[in-house]
This record gives sequence, structure tokens and C-alpha cells, in this order.
Amino acid sequence: MDQLTAIVQAINSYLWGVTGLIPLLVGVGIFYTFKLKFVQIRKFGQAMRFTFRGLSLHGERAGKEGMTSFQSLATAVAAQVGTGNIAGAATAIAMGGPGAIFWMWIAAFFGMATIFAEAVLAQLFKTKDDKGHVTGGPAYYITNGLHCRPLAIFFSISIIIALGFIGNMVQSNSIAVAFQNAFGIPSLYTGLFVAGFAAFIFFGGLGRIASTTEKIVPVMAFLYILGSLIVILSNYEQIIPAFKMIFVGAFNPQAATGGVIGATIKEAMRYGVARGLFSNEAGLGSTPHAHAVAKVQFPAQQGLVAIVGLFIDTFVVLNMTAFVIFTTGVLDGKTTGIELAQKAFVSGFGSFGLAFVAICLFFFAFSTIIAWYFFAEVNVKYLFGRKAVAVYAVTVAVFIVIGATLDGGLVWELSDLFNGLMVIPNVIGLLALRKVVSSLSRDFDERNSGIGK
Repeated sequence: MDQLTAIVQAINSYLWGVTGLIPLLVGVGIFYTFKLKFVQIRKFGQAMRFTFRGLSLHGERAGKEGMTSFQSLATAVAAQVGTGNIAGAATAIAMGGPGAIFWMWIAAFFGMATIFAEAVLAQLFKTKDDKGHVTGGPAYYITNGLHCRPLAIFFSISIIIALGFIGNMVQSNSIAVAFQNAFGIPSLYTGLFVAGFAAFIFFGGLGRIASTTEKIVPVMAFLYILGSLIVILSNYEQIIPAFKMIFVGAFNPQAATGGVIGATIKEAMRYGVARGLFSNEAGLGSTPHAHAVAKVQFPAQQGLVAIVGLFIDTFVVLNMTAFVIFTTGVLDGKTTGIELAQKAFVSGFGSFGLAFVAICLFFFAFSTIIAWYFFAEVNVKYLFGRKAVAVYAVTVAVFIVIGATLDGGLVWELSDLFNGLMVIPNVIGLLALRKVVSSLSRDFDERNSGIGK
């Protein structure tokens, strides 16, 4: 197992290196930021107003015609706000130093433009399946926009493996570790419980998925933010030093921690962007599946909603984890992943901190499992039709159980590998359809500048 982990790590060091996907993803974000005239800043206020206007935890039930815009956002955020915000952020800090958070910010800022483009294309090229259900995502805008089905097939296979199988193993593994540390529950039992609960949602279809995410996501985010702020503000004198650690660590990782973390700038960038992508999913090609089924009048409207989703994920929730770790001073160069996050909350809350993180992580990771299942299911239907969905659902449940019992290091590395494979066809589609995105954005600006005001 250690040898396999080492092999995958070696592959990822190139795939996610400073000459691999990092400049590609950030480059696409920079390209769209300028092409769309800094849409993430220019339209941010309008995006917030449009997103939260008429907010409800009990929206109309999703069906053949799709779901409400907020339900689509909740499903997208359910995928984005997962273990990446707790275990992923902690791992990035432990492996890349405090400066990894700076590179997460950079990736997220430019990623807002990327995710806008993804949502716009998903809306434009959405279609209906053989049963009349609205569906869409990168496989559809690659097929119908680029007319390149082989590339779409490659994407679909990659996302089924990356999210449906490997990605959900990451989620269940983090839940299992957290519950083992907090309550002493064996990982296998946790895995079986999560798999059973998830299967109940899976077989309820789109209606049950949307209903679950629109209720879980706002509540879980509020509770985690509240708990984090209590810890951070109780150590308020460490907030300014924390910012200093982040900015110094971005360019001199060892100086930021006094040598406790022996990271280089390359490692800070690699872990920051890689874990940032795992968290915000911009350019990954996952969240477009949720935004495609939103019932909106103009594609660019859902693009603005997508920007808000990424903002919540990185600049709000993920930062909570980072600043809890920095202000409590628990970074020691030895502890990583979910254990580091739990150690930070224990410093702030005492023994209750273990339970707090375990419970928050359960809801974060479980909601991600639900969303990722849905994203990959769209591609199962694209490749094999609806008849394969039941088999796929059962297989995902089995992988959830397996993931709970595996070594966390290998699972995370495999996740990074398959996430990287997903990126390639999606980015090709985004760049090839750049004129379409620009045209739809410009048309929306000209005709609907009052929407959301």
C-alpha cells in the first residue's frame, strides 16, 4: 500500500506541479477574468442579491423540469463545502505551510470567473433525457458545443471514477477518522451507516437530493462558521500574526513557521491550488451538473449564482478552518488532515472540540457525497442510459464503505490524480467555447442589468 501511495504521489507531483495543471487552471481563470471584465468583482453585489432573494429551506420539489436556482446552488455548495474545507485545508497547511492558504485564495479569486463560464455553458447546452428530465454538464457542452463525443466520453468516465467512486471514498474516510477520534466508533461501522443513509437519498432521485441539500447546507455552514468564530475571536490577538504567516509563507514557507514546516514555495503552491480545487471545484467540471438544471431565464444568471457558491466555499468556510488552526497555534509539523483540525478545535473548545469537528464534518462530507453522486449519475446516464443507475448507486455505496477503512493518504492522492484527469477535457471545452460565454455574458449585461437589484 505504501508503494502504491508513493507511485501515485510521484504522478501527482508532475500533474499538479508548477508546469502542469496549476498554471493551466489559474491561467484559464485569469483568461476569463479579463475576458469577462472582472465579472467576479463587477457583478458580485448583483450576484449576492439574486442568489439570496426569496431564500427558503423548503423550496418547490425538484422534478423533470429541474430545480430552483437556490436548490442548484445548495447542491453545488454541498459538493464544494466538504472535507476540502476542513481536512483538505488542514492538509494543505500541514504539507505546504501557511502560505498554501494564500495560493488557495488566488486560485479561488480567478476560479470565480471559471466557474461562471462553466455554469453559463451548462445552462446553454442543457437538454432532456429519454424520460423528459432536464440534464446537463460538461459532457453535454463538449458534445453539443464542440461536437467531440470522444472527449465527452473521456470526461464522463473520469468524473464517474473521480467523484462517484474515489471522491466519495475520501469523504467517508474523513468521516470515519473523525468519528474514530471523537467517539471511538470503528471505521467499518461508520462506513456502513454512511453508505446506508446515502443509498436512501440516492434512490429518492433528484427531488430527494435537492430537498436534502437545500436544508443541510445553510444550517451546517451557519453552525460551523459560528463555532469557528468563537474560537478565532477568543484568540483575537493572533489574527494579525495569522495573516502575516499566510503572506510570508506564500513566498518563504520555512520563515513563516520557524522551520516547523519544511515546505518550499513549490509545495505551498501545489498543495494550495490542488486542495483549493478539491474544495472550490472551479474548472473541475463538477458543479455545472447542478447549475445546468436550475430554472432561470438567462444562463448568465446562474453563472452569477455559481460565483457566490465559490465565495462561500473558500473565502468564508475554508478560511474558518485555516484561522482556527493559526490562531490556536497547533501547527506542529507532525499532525495533518482531520486530526490537525480537531486538535485546533480542542484547543478552543476542550474535549467538545473533537465532537464538534466530527459532527460538522459528517454533514459537510455527507452532503458532498450526495452531490457528487448526482454529478456522476448524470454521466452514467450519458454513457449507459437510465438502466445503469441502480447498479451505479449500489456500487457507490460499496465504495463508501471501502473508503472508510482505507489509509487516508492513499485515498487523497488517488483523488488528486483523478480530479486532474477530469480537468483536462473540461478546460478544453471552456477555452474552445470562450466566445459563446462572452457573448451570453455581454447580452445579459445589456438586456438585464436590473435583475437582482
